[in-house]
Amino acid sequence: MRTAFVPILLLSLGAGGCARLADIGSAPTLSEISNPAMQPEARVISLPMPQPSMAEQIPSSLWRTGSRDFFRDPRAKAVGDLLTVVIDISDQAQLRNSTQRGRTNNEKAGLPNFFGLESRLPAILPDAVDPSSLVDLDSSSTSSGNGTIQRNERIAMRVAAVVTQVLPNGNFVIAGRQEVRVNYELREMRIAGVIRPEDISNANTIEYDKIAEARITYGGRGQITDVQQPRYGQQVLDVILPF
Repeated sequence: MRTAFVPILLLSLGAGGCARLADIGSAPTLSEISNPAMQPEARVISLPMPQPSMAEQIPSSLWRTGSRDFFRDPRAKAVGDLLTVVIDISDQAQLRNSTQRGRTNNEKAGLPNFFGLESRLPAILPDAVDPSSLVDLDSSSTSSGNGTIQRNERIAMRVAAVVTQVLPNGNFVIAGRQEVRVNYELREMRIAGVIRPEDISNANTIEYDKIAEARITYGGRGQITDVQQPRYGQQVLDVILPF
């Protein structure tokens, strides 16, 4: 076991340890200047694009059709345009339920007289049977339950989204994603939904509560997130174990 551990240790030191040892006593080395378009994050980008169209020119007029100013309309209006979604969720809820239920039943039935046929019952039924008390049923049930929910959520973010589709009624379908990585922890924000063009402000922003069929997710992955989650084996046992 020790003989196999030594080559693994030497290999790890050779791969990343030498670079770390070279930085001892000095500041981290800056990376070389390179073409930003060659970065892995921006090497190949494919987004929905609108159909080419010619701008309508009105002679002797400074006003453009559909514009809110004399220069240009900054709001998103076609597939591929960008807009900023302002998310400010402050949700607080407190629910408490208490239920109690009780029920008692008692049923008795006998056959002391039945056209004289009750005299034949001892020949059919056991000797201990009393015709006046053939059936005697009792039942009782009680249940109680208590439940409490306390929730307090606060999310304040701004994320850029892209118009991916223009619906026949003029509404926009938007979708956006934002990723931030700090050290070995990645935070991801996703948003999608349907908006009305008239709800977009002059600053080309829209509030989250004006998005229909909104789908907002905020989470992450990384070393800290992995530690906070139960191991896969424990999750499997929690599902399959009946007790």
